[in-house]
Parts: sequence; C-alpha cells; structure tokens
Amino acid sequence: MRWPNVLALSALAPLPEGYRYGRVDRAHVPSVIAALQAWYPDIAVGASRCYLREDFYRDRVCLDGDTDKDFFAARILSGDEMVGFWSFEREEDSLAIYGRLIAVAPAHRGKKLSVFMLNGSESLGRVVGAAFMYALATLKDPYVQQALERAGYRLLGFFPGRDREEVAPGVVKRAYQAVYAKLLVPADQVHWPDPKNMTPRAKALFELLFEE
Repeated sequence: MRWPNVLALSALAPLPEGYRYGRVDRAHVPSVIAALQAWYPDIAVGASRCYLREDFYRDRVCLDGDTDKDFFAARILSGDEMVGFWSFEREEDSLAIYGRLIAVAPAHRGKKLSVFMLNGSESLGRVVGAAFMYALATLKDPYVQQALERAGYRLLGFFPGRDREEVAPGVVKRAYQAVYAKLLVPADQVHWPDPKNMTPRAKALFELLFEE
C-alpha cells in the first residue's frame, strides 16, 4: 500500500481549474501547522491535533517525496499559495484507508475543493490496493456529512464520545461522530454473516443497514 506521488494524485483526484496538488516537505511543516491553526481552530482539541506537532510529521507522515509511511498528506495550491490540505492514514494489515483530514482556507471555501478530493478518494484507494475506506464526520454541522454522502460513502452509525470537540468557547466535551465507509471490492468478496450468529439487536441493525 504505497501512496501515489503528487503527479499521480492529480490524475486520480483532479482539482478545479486554477488549483493543483503540492507535496509536503520538511520545510513546509511549520507553515502547514500555522495554516491549519488559522483555518480550523477546532483542531486544537481531539484526534486531529496531531497535525499541530512537528514530530508527528517527522515520524509518521510521508515527506520529501516518500511514499511509504502510514500517513499521506498533500497541500492544495493556488499559484504558490497553500489554500488546502488533504490527509489519509493507511491500515496495511486490513487493507483499509482512514480519511483523516480535509481543510480549506476560508477564502477558498465554496470552490468545491473538498468535493473534488472526496470524489477522487475511491480512485486513490484502489490504486494503493485498499479494499475499504472510512471516515468520521462531526455532528456540529452537516457539511462533512453531506460531502461524504455525495461522494458515495455510506452512513453506518455513530461513535458515542469517540473524540473531543469544543462545544462552546472554552468547553471541551467528548462528542458523537458519524461513521461513513465505502467498500472497494465486489460484494462476492465479502462474507455475509449468518443471522444465527447475531443477537436480535445486532440482526435488526444489520438488516436496517444492509438489506435493501
């Protein structure tokens, strides 16, 4: 599960005219951190705050053209200015990809950058050999949920208190998140569970989600 380089990413997940992908190098890390803090203040709490630490990039993120670390990240550029950021995490043993973070500068929101990225995520997943992709969405607003649903991700349920969010100024609580997923292999490659191995509650939820 090696990540594509930036040129390949441009073909897999094309961006609107006037935008392009740029790789993340060690020299870019301080400016990436500063941009994420400015664009996305909520990142200061919860699972995504790892993106505010330089050691995280050094130890775990593909930098300087590397394609073989667990975290992949790309900058979105308009001219030479960074106006967005996209990151995934691979789970090699299960051939899965976790869609970690999309962030866009306020002045470039409304340009459908996240829509283009999410629409290309399936192509990216297939080219690296993933069988499954998933993402978590906040319930503070509907925008991430809407974007994932438009991109063909399926709502599977909710994680109660899986992450932390600032729910009011200075008030941080554990929060519910929506769980979305997309299967990248044919249905005949997936084992269908035997109902006799499910509790009544598990069976009812499974039928609600998957028996169409």
